Amino acid sequence: MELTGYSASLAQASWTTVQLAFVSLCVGLILAVLFACGEMSRHKWLAWPTTLFITIIRGLPELLVVLFIFFGSTQVIFLITGNFVDISPFISGVIALALIFASYASQTIRGALKAVPSGHVEAANALGLSRSRTFIKIVLPQAVRHAMPGLMNQWLVLLKDTALVSLIGVTDLMKQAQLASATTHQAFTWYATAAAIYLIITIITQKIVKIIDARFSLQEASTSAGTKA
Repeated sequence: MELTGYSASLAQASWTTVQLAFVSLCVGLILAVLFACGEMSRHKWLAWPTTLFITIIRGLPELLVVLFIFFGSTQVIFLITGNFVDISPFISGVIALALIFASYASQTIRGALKAVPSGHVEAANALGLSRSRTFIKIVLPQAVRHAMPGLMNQWLVLLKDTALVSLIGVTDLMKQAQLASATTHQAFTWYATAAAIYLIITIITQKIVKIIDARFSLQEASTSAGTKA
């Protein structure tokens, strides 16, 4: 394969990495909110199992979580349903990475929700806002603002953890760099290229997060001004 062929394969693998990271992020954020709500629940039957599950995921090596989901999920489904379901490496990677991300992000989200001043909620209630409207208009924008730095750090960890799925057959950026390196015997060139692509993705997402953070800051400032008024 010519150099242009390897470059095209690396570009395709980079797109796979981006897809894997963003899908895992979306699923992980949903799970993180559910985990945070579960831990903050007043019902012990919900709070304790959620805390135990998060503790287990956080305590296991991330590679082991990926391997367990890939090899174990099929067996678990077979034991429950009696049917063999073949789960693709990409979906297994998304599930594993989402669980890993959610187990850490849930702590950030829980802390962000607790950081919202109770006086703002009380003021919203005094103005006659419903609980759902108070959460969406008052609590959520401030919580996102508090959680953004922590979630950004966890996103960077998630982006790097996508390299783990190369071990279960997903041709991501790291896997393609390994294949090109083994074929061309130019390890430094291809691994340096992969490193540069990871850095480019990181820089782009940091710019996007700064824009989102600025918008939430403006919304929080307007909300606080309206509440005081």
